[in-house]
Amino acid sequence: MSTSKNEPSFRESVDLMFNRAVDLMDLKPGLVEKIRVCNATYTVRFGVRLRGDIHTFTGYRSVHSEHMEPVKGGIRFSLGVNQNEVEALAALMTYKCALVEAPFGGSKGGLCVDPKAWDEHEMELITRRFAYELIKRDLINPSQNVPAPDMGTGEREMAWIADQYKRMHTTDINGAACVTGKPINAGGIHGRTEATGRGVQYALRAFFRDDEGIKKAGLSGTLDGKRVIVQGLGNVGYHAAKFLSEEDGAPVVGVIEYNGAIWNSEGIDIEALKQHILAEGTPKGFAGGTFVEDGTAMLENDCDILIPAALEGVINLDNADGVKAKLIVEAANGPVTAGADAILRDKGVVIIPDMYANAGGVTVSYFEWVKNLSHIRFGRMGRRQEESRHQLIVDELERISRDTSINWTLNPDFKSKYLRGAGELELVRSGLDDTMRIAYESMAEVWHGRDDVTDLRTAAYLVAIGKVASSYHSKGL
Repeated sequence: MSTSKNEPSFRESVDLMFNRAVDLMDLKPGLVEKIRVCNATYTVRFGVRLRGDIHTFTGYRSVHSEHMEPVKGGIRFSLGVNQNEVEALAALMTYKCALVEAPFGGSKGGLCVDPKAWDEHEMELITRRFAYELIKRDLINPSQNVPAPDMGTGEREMAWIADQYKRMHTTDINGAACVTGKPINAGGIHGRTEATGRGVQYALRAFFRDDEGIKKAGLSGTLDGKRVIVQGLGNVGYHAAKFLSEEDGAPVVGVIEYNGAIWNSEGIDIEALKQHILAEGTPKGFAGGTFVEDGTAMLENDCDILIPAALEGVINLDNADGVKAKLIVEAANGPVTAGADAILRDKGVVIIPDMYANAGGVTVSYFEWVKNLSHIRFGRMGRRQEESRHQLIVDELERISRDTSINWTLNPDFKSKYLRGAGELELVRSGLDDTMRIAYESMAEVWHGRDDVTDLRTAAYLVAIGKVASSYHSKGL
């Protein structure tokens, strides 16, 4: 976290970055203010009887913009949750959804609770009561406000929330769409758990298709061989690190956790490290690399790509000068403060901003919401028909081979892959890849096409704010 006394808060950082973008736009001051401010924040305080006593918890649900409905945004469980943080995250969700063309407004929720301090049954009671308080105010509703997992929550909590909604709305046929990030057997979608990490991978692939962007970062070539440091091996960091190292040939040389870090210049086996941390609770003792007690110092180690994938403010005024990475990918929300952002831009570091880099989660959440409303699994109607059409082509090619003097056969591996129709997971990945490519291209067009735009973050804000403004214009504002 930020330690400098002069450091802007997370919310102030978001406002500073927003202001830097709107200064380059021709928008009326009233519309700018309408887009900037949070529409509403609801605070709920409720009691739950646990361990023979009543414990009171405080939770928030913030709605930043209703230029499109429903509004969308995760729910995080953490003792650090506060109103300013939730409102800043809700604003980021507005811009994120606009950038990747997910038809939602921005929202966010949080509950001040330490999930590790309570057992599973107790967490269920707490979660269900929090959900009850939000549901009865229509702050969880398939057509108005649709939460998702965030820090400290996951499939388990989303299943509890969905069930609580259905208990309170027994005749709502679309009840499963009240929340996304659910388990598959509770109406979830294949590929949602990995979605944010997979989105980071697709964001990097999109960047490395941009020759001009690569040049601005002082890099060359492809992702293959680029050395990566990942801060935070939670759901997002784990999947991003695993996919980049195993599928793109980008060795992860450093992994930073809150209780230490692992360094291996030859590359770390991410799956092995994850299993070690799950078993031991710490990276210490992992045989596949060198343990570093002060993990945060590794943010300044030499690498090509730095991926902060945990909390906000980890790159700040205190350490920005020492960052050696040429490319930073904000897999977390707000990991680079506004002050650090200015320092890094002056150094020529390219930052792929959070509102784009971690948009994989909300993109696949959109797919899950659509699946719940349509009441059918993606691929169910067309997969076998696709396979049949491919089989016709293969049969005809093999007939030609038999009936002519051409001596060739189809490679069995190609044949099996070609004949396999796309299931839900393949379609989800295809949709996510397409979304990340198009969103990057929209940012890059502004980044490379305007002399007054020198970084991707400003380009992302310009694209997103422009879309929100257009939506308000169409409503008559």
